[in-house]
Amino acid sequence: MTPGLQIGRPASMLRHGHKLFAVEAPGQMAFVCTYNNRPLPNHSELLLDPQPYTSNFLPHAVRRNFDYRVTRTYSQVSNYSLEHIQDSMKHVEVDDQLVSAATPAPIPEEDLKKSERDLEEGSTSVEFDDPPSDDPDAVNWDGPDDPANPQNWSTKKKTINVILVSSVTFVTPLASSIFAPSIDQVMREFHSTNEQLASFIVSVYLLGYCFGPLVIAPLSEMYGRLPLYHICNVLFVAFTVACAKAPNLGGLIAFRLLAGLAGSCPLTIGAGSLADMISKEKRGAAMSSWALGPLFGPVIGPIAGGYLSAAKGWRWSFWVVAIVAGAITIVAFIFMRETYAYALLEKKTKKLRKETGNTKLRSILDNGTTTEEVFRLAITRPTKMLLFAPIVSLLSFYMALVYGYLYLLFTAMPSLFEGEYHFSSGSVGLSYIGLGVGSLTGLVISGASIDRFAQYLTSKNGGEPKPEYRLPFMGGACFIVPAGLFMFGWSAENKDHWIVPIIGTSFLGCGMIIVFMCISVYLVDAYVQYAASAIAASTVLRSLVGALLPLAGRSMYKSLGYGWGTSLLGFIAAAAIPLPFVFYKYGERIRRKNLFDVKF
Repeated sequence: MTPGLQIGRPASMLRHGHKLFAVEAPGQMAFVCTYNNRPLPNHSELLLDPQPYTSNFLPHAVRRNFDYRVTRTYSQVSNYSLEHIQDSMKHVEVDDQLVSAATPAPIPEEDLKKSERDLEEGSTSVEFDDPPSDDPDAVNWDGPDDPANPQNWSTKKKTINVILVSSVTFVTPLASSIFAPSIDQVMREFHSTNEQLASFIVSVYLLGYCFGPLVIAPLSEMYGRLPLYHICNVLFVAFTVACAKAPNLGGLIAFRLLAGLAGSCPLTIGAGSLADMISKEKRGAAMSSWALGPLFGPVIGPIAGGYLSAAKGWRWSFWVVAIVAGAITIVAFIFMRETYAYALLEKKTKKLRKETGNTKLRSILDNGTTTEEVFRLAITRPTKMLLFAPIVSLLSFYMALVYGYLYLLFTAMPSLFEGEYHFSSGSVGLSYIGLGVGSLTGLVISGASIDRFAQYLTSKNGGEPKPEYRLPFMGGACFIVPAGLFMFGWSAENKDHWIVPIIGTSFLGCGMIIVFMCISVYLVDAYVQYAASAIAASTVLRSLVGALLPLAGRSMYKSLGYGWGTSLLGFIAAAAIPLPFVFYKYGERIRRKNLFDVKF
């Protein structure tokens, strides 16, 4: 028999319209599934089309949805592992007796409708119990209270790990922009007047953010999170020191790229680390502390960098980052622990094999996915979603555009406030405070309102939630972004008081954060099964645009001026205003109908 999902014993069945439901019914024979000869929970609902079944055949859409619901048992650690477990189920076998031996069982009409809706939408509302341990060769936790399970760690141990993950997630984004105020110093020292090169030195760091996750994510799934943190932390410190010692522009650019690659690690696996330790009900505060890094690090960086470069020179921007990151790395080596359940159970399995001599032992989370499959999925699925899922591609492009505007301003603001408003090289960093205040405001507004707004729309829809209910709140932010750009550009062009363009950047920062939060939550809700790939797709595109768009910044302002140059950006942002409203109305229809018939 071909390895895969095996449906072997008859279950209670009920024909409903053109569909056939197999469920567990009290007092009747239970529905039993096995995966690779291991029993799976028998209380899940299965939707089957009433057509002749043969060995190794089940309609793709049904198989995909059933695989997803079954594999939730084995993928409680991250969406990423869920995808690879799901893809390892290549064959589904159905015993011919399953249909012929089925007997009717009454099911409430509302439960039937909910089952249909859940399965069609890939809902995660149904939770499975822990995998049964009937297989004597399956290695699992030692009960629900096993202290080795990160979910059962003490509050102190969890807090230490959350602080360490959040700290490194703050330092690496800060390093992306701390160098921005001192770019003119660098160009003078290396006797270069190339405007594009000046911008690229700042933004090349984001190219590392673009490509790093494609390697780091699958490696973390195979070897655990802790080795990736340690290796990338050490490399990040080393490449940052190399930036501080760079003898020329070429070396500085190369080391900035490598530092970005290493620095992408906490952004890639940080959220997964927190999810490993903390239950969904208590995850909000921890996720908020972790999210502060990528949101505020790039804004605080230039403020500190401005004074550092004025007092000690541009190289000290890198030395300070290296010192702080080095201290965190040392503390992490001492106190940080592995949180990834797959890696922990694999380690336990190897230890038991050695102690017992039983080579058949295997982790209950081992899905048999090969290294080649992991890397193939990590690279190809986000690309396919960007190319063939209009919701992912358009919303990711808009998020990337706004993110690119942020880094474009990072390269333009030093010349504006130092050249036109005559700020000192130290105080020029203060011009970024507007972005920080706006970002904080956007975070507070979105954190307090996105869920409430979605709950309000859900209540008006009879209590049935939809991912699209996240989007109307984003509509206001789509107006704020171009408004902030116009305010910044024309106040700078007219030489208004310096506070006016800074206020304009605060509007941009506020709108950017709201857009970022709404789109991220929507993609996760809309593509539950492929949430990790959807977020990876948006991250790659966002980092790529953030790296390349600033290259045109200085030349654009030199040719068009601050007024029309920034207005050009504002008009492009204004053209995207209808996006949230279009997807609010038609998003569900687009998601249900695969326009290009592509299997992700």
